[in-house]
Amino acid sequence: FQAHIKFPIDYPYSPPTFRFLTKMWHPNIYENGDVCISILHPPVDDPQMLLVVLPANPSSPAPALPGGLGRAWGEGGGAEPLAQALLTVLLCPSPHRKQVLATKAEAEKDGVKVPTTLAEYCIKTKVPSNDNSSDLLYDDLYDDDIDDEDEEEEDADCYDDDDSGNEES
Repeated sequence: FQAHIKFPIDYPYSPPTFRFLTKMWHPNIYENGDVCISILHPPVDDPQMLLVVLPANPSSPAPALPGGLGRAWGEGGGAEPLAQALLTVLLCPSPHRKQVLATKAEAEKDGVKVPTTLAEYCIKTKVPSNDNSSDLLYDDLYDDDIDDEDEEEEDADCYDDDDSGNEES
């Protein structure tokens, strides 16, 4: 994802500003790309904030889920919550699928492979070998020795036995 971050002059005493340039949907990203995270904003002490948050969800565990799935989610036990979550995803696909696919296409244009499976997310990297002797060629060492000898000869050309070092000749 492409983003713009700007650090203020008095950083780290003031937070940086961060804005996504790539369009995306995320609960903490505004439509204009600004990020809604408390560490990116000056601290506030507003006791009324708690009064605003609490009444929004006083008794229902998930009122926005269709067909009573929210009530079933709150009452379920064992594997039931997982099954309800899967049903929710299947019955209510993301309205942002077009945007996700567009973002994936844009990333691929930039040469970024977007993983889509668990196996792609968890690719294993090859550990480099500790044996560096196979990369060492004797010719390389020989060239370094010749260069060192050339430098020594050049240094010798500049040396004068009669020079006292006080710029008097």
